[in-house]
Amino acid sequence: ARRRPIARGALLVLMIGLLAGPAIALAQTAAGHETPASAAPAEPADTHGTPAEAGHGANAASHPSLGTVLPIWSALPFAGILLSIALFPLLAPHFWHHHYPKVAAFWGLVFAVPFLIAFRGDALQSIVHIAVIDYIPFIILLLSLFTVSGGIYVGGALRGSPGVNTLLLVIGTLLASWIGTTGAAMVMIRPVLRANAWRKHKVHVIAFFIFLVGNIGGSLTPLGDPPLFLGFLHGVPFFWVTKGLLPIVIPIVILLSAVFFLLDSWYFRRETERPAAVPGQAGIRIEGVHNLLFLLGIMAAVLFSGTFKLGSLPVYGHVRVDVQNLVRDLFLLLMCWLSLRTTARATRRNNEFTWGPIREVAILFAGIFATIIPALAILQAGEHGALRGLIRAVNEPAHYFWAAGGLSSFLDNAPTYLTFFNTALGKLGQPESAVPGMLGHLGPELRDPTFIRYLTAISAGAVFMGANTYIGNAPNFMIKSIAEEAGVKMPSFFGYMFRYAIPFLIPTFVLVTLVFFR
Repeated sequence: ARRRPIARGALLVLMIGLLAGPAIALAQTAAGHETPASAAPAEPADTHGTPAEAGHGANAASHPSLGTVLPIWSALPFAGILLSIALFPLLAPHFWHHHYPKVAAFWGLVFAVPFLIAFRGDALQSIVHIAVIDYIPFIILLLSLFTVSGGIYVGGALRGSPGVNTLLLVIGTLLASWIGTTGAAMVMIRPVLRANAWRKHKVHVIAFFIFLVGNIGGSLTPLGDPPLFLGFLHGVPFFWVTKGLLPIVIPIVILLSAVFFLLDSWYFRRETERPAAVPGQAGIRIEGVHNLLFLLGIMAAVLFSGTFKLGSLPVYGHVRVDVQNLVRDLFLLLMCWLSLRTTARATRRNNEFTWGPIREVAILFAGIFATIIPALAILQAGEHGALRGLIRAVNEPAHYFWAAGGLSSFLDNAPTYLTFFNTALGKLGQPESAVPGMLGHLGPELRDPTFIRYLTAISAGAVFMGANTYIGNAPNFMIKSIAEEAGVKMPSFFGYMFRYAIPFLIPTFVLVTLVFFR
């Protein structure tokens, strides 16, 4: 009994040390680059109106001077929470299951307390900004999609054979470009899980679901994935994405679908049992179809928030929230409430719907959003930040593809896309207003083949490589959580990378580089 207070005291001392060290170092950094507390934080390139799906920190408008003075080690708490997500479920699963909210809060405090001590008002504005402008809308969008899709039940004689599984993945991939990767993932994941509930070997099904439905499928329209929507807001014509990426997406989808079919066939032959036919379950039946209207309402609200400008309201300091985004979020909550009120409880019960996955995502991403602030600030500083060497080294389409993709695997793909979008324009000496003409939208005489190759590589890298990790794109972690709730033993953070992403995706991306970006 005496050991428990001693252990708690040791933990308290450790926490104080972890907080004090960065606080002193950051304070010294801040003292060497003093910025007036009253200075107005200049806006980054205009990202107002980006959809909430833009993910963790899509619009993080931290003071540009912070990005120029923050050292790369200021992102260590971000690395800490990622390592915690990766290692604790593997090394201490019981502890993680009961205490992951405390771990997320710990890493958030390890960053936030020194950050606030060192940069005071500017730091507080950055934290308020990422909470109000990014995190809350992000969770509202996920909550609405999770709730509405949870009211759509697909049952009947759907059995997870290689042919059925491949067909489900292809359907989800096609949907992703029109209702978003998160929307398609939330609609399709439960039918896929239900079809494969009888199978012993099914983790690979979820991994390829993340590849295709959660990421690559969103490549063909600005509605599919946040960085493409951000490009649309910055002058990229709506259907240029379709024309530019379709020649790349089609062979990737065919290749990964074929690989999946062969892999699933191999696992299918190893299954020792086959599901018995259930009387009265011939064919496919769908319940809660009216939720599709709510799903369309969610997509319309997201498109509305990026198309219309209704002004903004002050929140704190120089942080302002766009009115159209408030309207969007309120409408999403309305769709969520209507779905709950109009869907029979039996339908959600058949779907094995619980709030566990969204709760886990909300808590963990609160820590991720908080600790990602310095990484995004450094990234947005471009050639003036700690990543200047990487930014300056990017000169060829292949460089853009791998740099944008590599950072999108761990950071938010929306600001990563925007950083390299602006880098490409800067290298060509062109303003943002020239983008439609450079893409051939205003006639062949203004068309710039070099910029087209750059932007194609940036778009492909930012979208495709979000599949490399569980946090690379908004739906990835949600898919994992829902699968685990259904009893699927998903691999750890690094397990997913080394068992699935690296063996299957990296060779595919190397092939894409050799064929399209040499």
